[in-house]
Amino acid sequence: MNRYKFLASNTVLFFISSFSSKFLVFLLMPIYTAVLTPAENSDVSLMMQTANLLIPLVSLGISNSIIRFGLDDKYSKKTVLTTGVLTLGAGYLILLCFFPLLNKFDFINKYIWFLYLYLLMSCSRTLVQQFVRAKMYTRLYAFDGILATINTLILVCLFLLKFKMGAIGYICAIIGADFLSVVFLSIISSVYRYFDLSSLDKNVAKEMLSYCLPLIPASIFWWITNVSDRYMVAYFVGDYENGIYDISYKLPSIVNLFATIFTEAWQISAVKESGEKHTKRFFTNVFKSYQSVIFIGGAGIILLCKPLIMLLADTSYFEAWKYVPVLILSTIFSCFATFLSSIYMVEKRGGLNLVTMMAGAAANIILNLVLIPKIGAQGAAIATFASYVLVFALRAINTKKFIDMNISVFQMIVNVVLMSGMGYIMINNIKHYAIYSVIITMVIIAFNAGPLIKFAKQLLRSLKRKKGKN
Repeated sequence: MNRYKFLASNTVLFFISSFSSKFLVFLLMPIYTAVLTPAENSDVSLMMQTANLLIPLVSLGISNSIIRFGLDDKYSKKTVLTTGVLTLGAGYLILLCFFPLLNKFDFINKYIWFLYLYLLMSCSRTLVQQFVRAKMYTRLYAFDGILATINTLILVCLFLLKFKMGAIGYICAIIGADFLSVVFLSIISSVYRYFDLSSLDKNVAKEMLSYCLPLIPASIFWWITNVSDRYMVAYFVGDYENGIYDISYKLPSIVNLFATIFTEAWQISAVKESGEKHTKRFFTNVFKSYQSVIFIGGAGIILLCKPLIMLLADTSYFEAWKYVPVLILSTIFSCFATFLSSIYMVEKRGGLNLVTMMAGAAANIILNLVLIPKIGAQGAAIATFASYVLVFALRAINTKKFIDMNISVFQMIVNVVLMSGMGYIMINNIKHYAIYSVIITMVIIAFNAGPLIKFAKQLLRSLKRKKGKN
């Protein structure tokens, strides 16, 4: 199959899988913002983000190895899965030993048992999902995403609206949906048949751990860059403002939603294309198109951020819109940095992933400490933006020795300037800001249309060649 068609078809399947589950965040916003106060939403957010911090520690990052080694035909699928399950089991047993320590944190202790259940189900689902992807069961993976969305929506309505369980009900709904997903995927794909202790290979296990262990601190530093600002906003400004700020992240997550869907498909193509001819040109063409889509989507969300917040959240959260423009830019560069991390994945260079994220996390903490006390939550958004720009710049320079891509710096600068101008006009409520914002958005669309047209032509050519052969 042509490389462009292969990437496009996988992207469509992963879109079916991920869009429903990721879009669920926006379907649920009117429900839980109406039921939970900003302070309660802050508690849930902090608990969930704490769980996201612990996930790479509990799983030892083994899911990264499941997809990378599972896609490589020279490794036994039984060896890969068995190593993954045993690694996750060992990590969870170690976590149990830290129960007394975690129970001392005020924002965790009232949810401690739910935190442990959430971690077990989340890690288990990710492991099984990655193995299903490695087996190239993309249709099953897609169907599971839809099914999980339906299950979550039903459970949230049941626990929040019928049983009035509040924050705990919201957490239980997510745990229950993850559990059902694990059971479904394990049965339908017969994953359990690949768990075989006799297939363990010490050399393969060592290689898998050598690849994924450096990604643990990398994940933690990524978490610090992306999430630590919530803790600092809560500390310096208060839970109410943090609850508002947390909602503002939901709109940038729309951009991240589509980027994540694409990344799931792109990782498969990146591994399959490694070492092939024209790899540099392929990576460059894909990145230019990816960049164009991200910038156009980001500009559209900034343009519509006010009505979207009004539509998706309770009126008490409306002021969250003012953080969206800067957070959109942050998310865009986060997406670009993630794209470049695929090169580290292909080359199995987890250590370089770690170094770049360490620099971003350090910059984020320093800027948060300086900016949040001075300008509040907007300072946190600016700090996050600067940190992701740094990570992307470091990776853009570093990855050239592996694949010398053309990343179109001029295109990036023009887009950032235009989007920054639109954000400034909106935040400062300049007269006729809506008209100016529409004009800037149209300019961004026109400016980024070229790479998308080129990619579409390449895809059409591949489809015509296949039709001609048939």
